[in-house]
Amino acid sequence: MKTTLLIMAAGIGSRFGGGIKQLEPVDNNNHIIMDYSIHDAIEAGFNHIVFIIRKDIESEFKEVIGNRITLICKEHDVTVDYAFQNINDIPGELPEGRTKPWGTGQAVLAAKSLLTTPFIVINADDYYGKEGFRAVHEYLVNGGQSCMAGFVLKNTLSDNGGVTRGICKMDEQNNLTEVVETKNIIKTADGAESDGRVLDIESLVSMNMWGLTSAFLDTLETGFAEFFKKEVPVDPMKAEYLIPTFIGELLAENKMSVKVLRSNDTWYGMTYKEDVVAVKESFKEMLEAGVYREDLFLICKELENSMSY
Repeated sequence: MKTTLLIMAAGIGSRFGGGIKQLEPVDNNNHIIMDYSIHDAIEAGFNHIVFIIRKDIESEFKEVIGNRITLICKEHDVTVDYAFQNINDIPGELPEGRTKPWGTGQAVLAAKSLLTTPFIVINADDYYGKEGFRAVHEYLVNGGQSCMAGFVLKNTLSDNGGVTRGICKMDEQNNLTEVVETKNIIKTADGAESDGRVLDIESLVSMNMWGLTSAFLDTLETGFAEFFKKEVPVDPMKAEYLIPTFIGELLAENKMSVKVLRSNDTWYGMTYKEDVVAVKESFKEMLEAGVYREDLFLICKELENSMSY
């Protein structure tokens, strides 16, 4: 069964300023976080990759990442496509002076014509671990429509400052009922808190890892038109069409059901420059423990060979 890994990479390289070439390798073989996500997705069974990028970074993206990944994917019978997020690709006129991208919802819509299979959507520069990819893939290939990997709050925090997380509320069947955006979450000696309020560090949080089907895209497109009518006139320079916000609205209106799939893996992101050292050390430990091999994509090939017998 065809399943797609959709990587939102239009903003890649902007986190620390500068271009793609300044993306930090996380191991001694110059792999970046995206290499590990692609490895984990292929290992889980995803066999189509779509990169969402901007047209102006296409050549640099392919030079630094894309061409190498395309060659690797050919060896694993995984197809690769590109979609381009464009600030002018909107159901209305671009507000004068607007330069800010329209958000993750519009990014996914940029790939609509390429998404004919169930798909998982991730951020390009976040590390999610293997468990989330496996859980989402299994859910989708068994007929599931909408799901989200839920990460344990304590496994997503930074040692270098406060972070914003969407804390999940669920019913008894682990269906998502609400995502509560919680800002300035900091580690404490006893766990975590937000602006003095103690938080349950075992809570599940959304890290923008969604499992969806192509049927969702029409709903997403209709929502974008509504967003443009209602939200953009109010805040034309900064309004963003975000997947978690839109899904939250659908949940509140009982128009969507989302299964939360728990992942116990540690999520890594480079929210702060100071996070780089800790992230590199974590990958060093995973390599030493045998979670990954130095020749990262060899294990995927071995997995394919074992399945062919």
